[in-house]
Amino acid sequence: MTTTTRVALPAGPATSPAPPPRRVRPRKDRAGYLFLLPWFIGMLFTVIPFFASLYLAFTDYNLLNAPQWIGLGNFREMLDDPLLRQSLKVTFVYTFVSVPLSLVVALGVAMLLNRGVRGLPVYRAIFYLPSLLGGSVAVVLLWRYIFGLNGIVNAFLGWFGIDGPGWTSDPDYALTTLIVLHIWTFGSPMVIFLAGLRQIPTMYYEAAAVDGASKWHQFRSITLPLLSPIIFFNLIQSLISSFQTFTQGFIMSGGTGGPADSTMFYNLYLYQQGFSQFNMGYASAMAWMLLVIIAAFTALNFLAAKYWVFYDN
Repeated sequence: MTTTTRVALPAGPATSPAPPPRRVRPRKDRAGYLFLLPWFIGMLFTVIPFFASLYLAFTDYNLLNAPQWIGLGNFREMLDDPLLRQSLKVTFVYTFVSVPLSLVVALGVAMLLNRGVRGLPVYRAIFYLPSLLGGSVAVVLLWRYIFGLNGIVNAFLGWFGIDGPGWTSDPDYALTTLIVLHIWTFGSPMVIFLAGLRQIPTMYYEAAAVDGASKWHQFRSITLPLLSPIIFFNLIQSLISSFQTFTQGFIMSGGTGGPADSTMFYNLYLYQQGFSQFNMGYASAMAWMLLVIIAAFTALNFLAAKYWVFYDN
């Protein structure tokens, strides 16, 4: 009988597990960071002035001498500044009148264009064009000519024997002309409204029509609820933009905020303090106050949104 002898082989050195392969970053990742590099560089020109203005808001600084720390002195001075209160009044009136009116006009025009108008892209471009030009210097100068004492508006009124006032030189009408200019630039929210209207399924309107709902009830019960997120978006964008109005008041009044401070917007007064009177510390404090005002109204809108903005979920 043959027996098999097993020979034990000597144990070799323990082998360590192979290290995980080193991940080689794809070239496309490096390309992405390369495209982001201009943004990172540009961010430095935003972040540094941002924190510098926060520091200057608590100092007395006139661009000629070194900043002197005064704590809350600039903010206490705001409480006794009558021109600051006037600039807030002008800005609030301009915002709370022009923003709702411009959104109503934008929604109305969007609904008209949504009815299947021929040449829709052409009309959409025509109505959108004022949004691109409304804040430009040339358009404001044209607006001042149109509403001037011898302008086109008064020439038109003269055909009916009406002597129109100097719309831009009368304190009672100067701000109104700028509100009309803001309403004229309704193109941007109109395009967004139109995109939202085209996303509402027509079957909702067909079902409502079968149930005998009138056009007004369809608008109130279907269009507004389904369009409420877009209304909310346009409202926030318009509020923020209106609070920062500067060019219109500066060009219309020649930088003075006149006549009789009737177009003294908050940003215009901030500009005067910082770059006319070189009171850069006070101007920085005003800038942070404006930031707080915009943030407060934005927060209030977000809190109120849960009562009237409806989302799919």
